[in-house]
Amino acid sequence: MQMPRFAVPEALVTEILSKLPVKSLIRFNCVCKYWCSSFQTPRFISKHYHNNLKSNNLNPVLKRFDGNANLTYFSQLSVEKDENFLVKQNISLPFFMHDSPFVWGACYGLFCLHSSCMNSEEVAIWNPSTREFKILPPSSVQRPTYPGLTCDLVMFDCGAFEFDFKTDDYKFIRFVTRCFVDSECGIESPDDVSQVELYSLKCDSWKEIPSPNYRPFDSDLSNNCLDGICYWKIIIGNSPYEQVMILSFDMANEKFSVSPILDFVGFFLKTNIEVLVFNGSVGVLVYPVEGIDKTFDFWVINGGVWTKQFSIESVPGVVNPLGFWKNDELFLLNTNYEVVLFDPSTQELKVLGINTYLDHHREYVSLFFYVESLVPINGIQEHKDHIIRQLVGDASNNC
Repeated sequence: MQMPRFAVPEALVTEILSKLPVKSLIRFNCVCKYWCSSFQTPRFISKHYHNNLKSNNLNPVLKRFDGNANLTYFSQLSVEKDENFLVKQNISLPFFMHDSPFVWGACYGLFCLHSSCMNSEEVAIWNPSTREFKILPPSSVQRPTYPGLTCDLVMFDCGAFEFDFKTDDYKFIRFVTRCFVDSECGIESPDDVSQVELYSLKCDSWKEIPSPNYRPFDSDLSNNCLDGICYWKIIIGNSPYEQVMILSFDMANEKFSVSPILDFVGFFLKTNIEVLVFNGSVGVLVYPVEGIDKTFDFWVINGGVWTKQFSIESVPGVVNPLGFWKNDELFLLNTNYEVVLFDPSTQELKVLGINTYLDHHREYVSLFFYVESLVPINGIQEHKDHIIRQLVGDASNNC
C-alpha cells in the first residue's frame, strides 16, 4: 500500500534550512536547483545570518605565530561543551607568508586581512564559512610628492571593516602614514603625511577620505565597530595635558567625529584603555599596564553618559585580555602562555587546552569571533596559495 505524500510548506522548509550550518547548506546545493539559487538570495543570506546571531552561535579563532617556522596561523576552536575550546583545525595563510597580517572584522562573518609589512598594502577579504577569498586591488589613491623629499616609509594601520546599511555595501577604512627623508642628505623629515583610504566592496575600488588630523591607536581587541560606525582611541594635547578621546567614523556619511572619555580611566600611561563593542554597546575596557594581578573595569556609553557595566577584581597571573565570551566571560592570556577563561559570576579561572608558549611573542596572540554567514564577496575559492587548513585530530596536537 502506497503511503500518502505530504507537501511541506515552502516557508517551513526555508525556516529549517536557514538554521543549518553553512557546511550543510553547501552540501545541499546539489539537492535541487531551487535550493541552490535560494541560498544565494539576499533574503535567505540575511535570515540565515540573523538566526545564527540570535542563537549566539559564535566561532572563536585564535591568531598565533610560530616563531620557529616564522609563520602566522589561526587555530579554530571547538565550542562543544565537552571539548573545552580544543583546537579543531589550524589554518595558515601563505598569501601573507612573510608577515603576520592584521585582522580587522569580523563583519557579517567576513574577515579583512591586511599585511603588516612596511610598504606592503596587500589586503584580502575572507569568508571562513564559505571558504571564499578575495584579494583587493591596489589603492588608486594618489600619493602627494614634495620637492627635495623622498618617501622612505609607508605604514598602513588602524583599519576597520564594517557594513554600510545605507548603500548595502561592505567598506574597509585604513590610515596611511608616509615618512620622508631629505633627498640629498638622507636626514629624516620631522613631518609625516597622513592619508585615509576607503575601499568599497560593491565598487571594488578605493578613494581618499579627508584625514581627521588625529592618529588613532590600534586596539588589541578586534571588535571596534557597531551599526556601521567604527571606533578608535586617540590622544589629544601635549604632555602633561593629554586627553584620551574616542574617534569614530560613520561608514554611511563617511565622516569622522570625536567624543570624550571621562576622567574615570585614570592616567593613561599607567592604564590600558581598549575601545570595543560588547553586547550591542560601545565601551572601554580599563586595566593597569603593570602587574600580573589585574583588575578590569568595563564602561559603556549610552546617550553621552558613561556607566560602569561591571568590574572583574584581581584576576591573578594574567598578562592581557583576548576578548569577551558569552555571559560576560573573559578570555585572557596568563603568564604561562596559556589561554584561560574567567567567569565573573563564579570568579573561576579555567585553564583551557591551548598553550601558546611556542608562539614566542605574546603580542602576536589574539582572539577573534565570527558568526557563520553565506555573504558572497565575488572572490575565488580557497586554494593552497592563499589558505591551508590542517585538521587537528587530537587535543595533544593543539599547540
